Amino acid sequence: FESEGIMKRFWNRAFWTMVIVAVGGFIMYGFIPEPVAVDLVTPVRGKLEITVDDDGETRIRERYVVSAPVAGKMLRIQLDAGDLVRCDETELAQIKPVDPTLLDVRTRAETQARVRAAQASMQQADSAVTRAREVLRLAEQHLERARTLKTKNAISEADFDATEAGNRMAIADLSSAEFAARVAAYEMDQAEAALRYTLPTDGETFDETTFRIVSPIDGRVLNVLHEDATVVNAAMPLVEIGDPREMEIKIDVLSIDAVRVRPGNLVHLEHWGGEDPLRGTVRLVEPSAFLKISALGVEEKRVNVIVDFQDDWDARETLGDGFRLEARIVVDQTDPSSLKVPAGTLFFDSEQWFVFRVEQGVAVQTPVTVGKSNGLETEIIDGLEPGMEL
Repeated sequence: FESEGIMKRFWNRAFWTMVIVAVGGFIMYGFIPEPVAVDLVTPVRGKLEITVDDDGETRIRERYVVSAPVAGKMLRIQLDAGDLVRCDETELAQIKPVDPTLLDVRTRAETQARVRAAQASMQQADSAVTRAREVLRLAEQHLERARTLKTKNAISEADFDATEAGNRMAIADLSSAEFAARVAAYEMDQAEAALRYTLPTDGETFDETTFRIVSPIDGRVLNVLHEDATVVNAAMPLVEIGDPREMEIKIDVLSIDAVRVRPGNLVHLEHWGGEDPLRGTVRLVEPSAFLKISALGVEEKRVNVIVDFQDDWDARETLGDGFRLEARIVVDQTDPSSLKVPAGTLFFDSEQWFVFRVEQGVAVQTPVTVGKSNGLETEIIDGLEPGMEL
């Protein structure tokens, strides 16, 4: 019995020893670090561009705001945004004189009476002209007979002179009657105008009093500022027009970045909606900055950079005025044969840049000398060769 107790205690201790060893093994296994999967890259040769990146906005270079040159009643504008306009051909708007104050019943009746009186005076003047013409015709017949008698010495000099004077007087009377008829016609026109232009008119009709405004350029309508018929004052803006082919880009960058931008710098235009990026050239860096509040509420000093398109119109014809795009202004670049690596492969330690280079499956810390960087890629001057795995 004693030997059986010893064996039982032995196996009991052995069991718990195995349990403790197993638990300890599992705990130790849990503390063993797992390998981390990494992406390997190799240094490549190529040109590295240092850019200033920011949002840009398209705008038509020359915008024309057509205003009313005179005060009056503008007829409804028939053009819509996007319509083509031709220089000195396309009619943009029509302005008529403003309707005068309407007359009351008594004043209108008096004006109508003046018109009838003017018509009667004109008829009387026409009759006087007819009478003067008949008198002149008779005087010319008397003068012709007097000349025939004079050749035969059958009329005295005094009678012949009297006949000539009568003919001249008839001519003068006809001229006077014709002038009187013209005066009567002018008075009738004046009376009719006083009546006609004090009555309301059809605002949609066109007559000789309508002032026509035509397009000063070839282009398109950008915006119709006042479409409906209304009374306008002089210098009131009506239509905005421009030529979409003459388009530029305005990019507002931070002033600390603007000092690095120069006219002639290449600009990459991306995320504008087309399949391929566009290219541009910096034309102007405005000399004055302005204050802008960022989305986070931070006050920023920004400067407008004006860029011209390099691409033809066919490649960007869908771009309109005020469209957004992303611009990368190239302010510096390396030689096309320079060696470059992703910026994420570098780390700084003890005033030295390092990378982890893979040698036979082991990551070896390797010091390198870096050059220019754009935040995504960095130029390697010394320490690496093409084909190495990092």
